[in-house]
Order: sequence, then C-alpha cells, then structure tokens
Amino acid sequence: MTATASPATRTTWKLDPTHTTIEFVAKHMMITTVKGRFTEFDGTIVADEENVADSQVDVTMKAASLDTRVEQRDQHLRSADFLDVENYADVAFKSTRVEGEKEKFKLTGDLTIRGTTRPVTLDVTFEGTGKDPWGGTRSSFSAHGKIDRRDYGLTWNVALETGGILVSNEVKINIEAQAVLQG
Repeated sequence: MTATASPATRTTWKLDPTHTTIEFVAKHMMITTVKGRFTEFDGTIVADEENVADSQVDVTMKAASLDTRVEQRDQHLRSADFLDVENYADVAFKSTRVEGEKEKFKLTGDLTIRGTTRPVTLDVTFEGTGKDPWGGTRSSFSAHGKIDRRDYGLTWNVALETGGILVSNEVKINIEAQAVLQG
C-alpha cells in the first residue's frame, strides 16, 4: 500500500456483524461440503475514493466463536488439533495490497491463524452503497478465496480406508460484508 491519499478522499467503515458473514468451507471425507462461520469479529475498512490501491482492511475474528452448527465438531475445531483457541484467541487479516478497480479488485493481506502468518488473496466484488432508514450509509462487498490449512499448522487428519483424507486441506473463504460509514 502507498500512503499518497489525501485525508479528504478517505472514508472509514466498520463491519456490521449483524449483516456480515465470514464463512469457511471444507470437504469432509472428500465427498461432503461442510460450512462454518465466525460469529464474533471486528473489522475496519479505510477506503480511498480516488485510488482503491490506497485502501486498507483490518479484521479480527474470535477463534472460539467458530460455529459449524455441530457442537462436537466445533469443540474439535477449537482444540489444539485445529485452531487451539486456548493459546490463539484470534484469527486476523490485515491487508497489504489492493489491485484493480472499485467494482472488482484483488485484496491481498496477511492472514494469521494459530500464530502463523501467510499471505492470502481474495477476489472482491463491490456490491453497492445505500442509505439506511436510520440516516447512515452502508456499503456491501463479497469476497472469495482459498487457503491450504497446512500452511497454518492445521495438519490433523485421518487417512480413509477407501483413499483420501477425512478433512480437505483446501479451505475456501467466503465473505458477505456490510460496512457502516463512520463519522
């Protein structure tokens, strides 16, 4: 990111947790798609209206808020086999580069899971901006990407008798975000 933007072209937005979904998707037994999401998070977007490349995103998710709708699975994912929430309370993303136009761009940043930080790139689509009934301004974005969970030390798995593994190494990231203009 460059720091050439004038303050007049920059706006700050906060993620609205009631209208934002941060979801992950993995395969179970190589045949079934399992989805989960983080229910507690905080995020800020500093958008540059003149130069999207000068925009920044910073999001922190509470690892213990992971929810797959199956408590036994959630407990396992929170354990030291996966997220190890007792030692690593947060999953964090901090942008390092934005490339493209306002309507469609690539957002690259540092994703930290279990104390390991690796770059990840998300494909982002700007969905629009509008006034809400309470006098605020909201913007919406969709973002998609994928990671290899082993890059973050998430290596627990079970080999299947029929071949393959119990939990896919590829994890897809899907985000539907709504943000509220601040000040």
